[in-house]
Amino acid sequence: MYQVNNTADIKEVFKKHLKAENYVTDKTGVKTIEILGASFVADKPAIFGTPNEEYIKAEIDWYNSKSTNINDIFEDKEPPQAWQYSANKHGEINSNYGKLIYSGKYHKQYDKALNDLLINNDTRRASMVYQRPSIWKEYKENGKNDFICTNAVTYYIRNNMLHAVVQMRSNDVIFGYRNDYAWQRHVQEQLQHDLYFNGIKTELGYIYWQVQSLHVYERHFHLVK
Repeated sequence: MYQVNNTADIKEVFKKHLKAENYVTDKTGVKTIEILGASFVADKPAIFGTPNEEYIKAEIDWYNSKSTNINDIFEDKEPPQAWQYSANKHGEINSNYGKLIYSGKYHKQYDKALNDLLINNDTRRASMVYQRPSIWKEYKENGKNDFICTNAVTYYIRNNMLHAVVQMRSNDVIFGYRNDYAWQRHVQEQLQHDLYFNGIKTELGYIYWQVQSLHVYERHFHLVK
C-alpha cells in the first residue's frame, strides 16, 4: 500500500493556506481554511491541538448505547454546543454512529461487514454506510440541522493487517477529526478483536482518511499558527 500524505503533511498544507490568506467563507459568514479532496494516513489522534479524552470516552459510550438524544451524552452537564446546534428542541439527532452501524434499523452493518471478512479475507465490500439518500429530508426534520458527516467506512485485510478507509463528506480538523478518529479506531479495534475470536488473527493496520471538505474555522486559526 502506498500513501504520500500523513497528518504532518496535512498540517503543512493548512499552514500554507493560512499564510496565503486563502480563505473560504462558510454559510454563517465565518472564515475557514479548507482542503478539498484530502486523502492521508490518519497516523495521529489529532492534527492540531490535543484530544479531550474525557469527552471522547463519553461520546463513544453514547454511540455504543445507540441513543439518538444528545442529552444522554452526559449525566450531569449539557452536551457540547456543536451537538446542540445539530439537534431539534428535544435533543434528537441523526448522527449516532453506533446506531448507524450496529442497529437492526440500519441492517446491522457491523455484523455483515464482519461476516463478509470471515467468509472472504480478500473482500472489498466490508462496508458500513453511514450516509443515506433520505438525509436530504431528515437533516432538517423537526428543526434538526444534522446532515451526517461520515459517508462510509470500508475494511480490508491485506498482508494480515486490518485496514480501514474512512470516507467523509465534511470534517472539522479541530474537534471533528479528533473525535471521529477516536471512534474509527475504536471500531477498527473491535473488528480486529471479533475477527480473532472467530479464528482470524490480524494486526491493526492503517486508517486511510478521505475527506471531501477538511477545514479549520477562523476561531482555531491560532492553533494552525
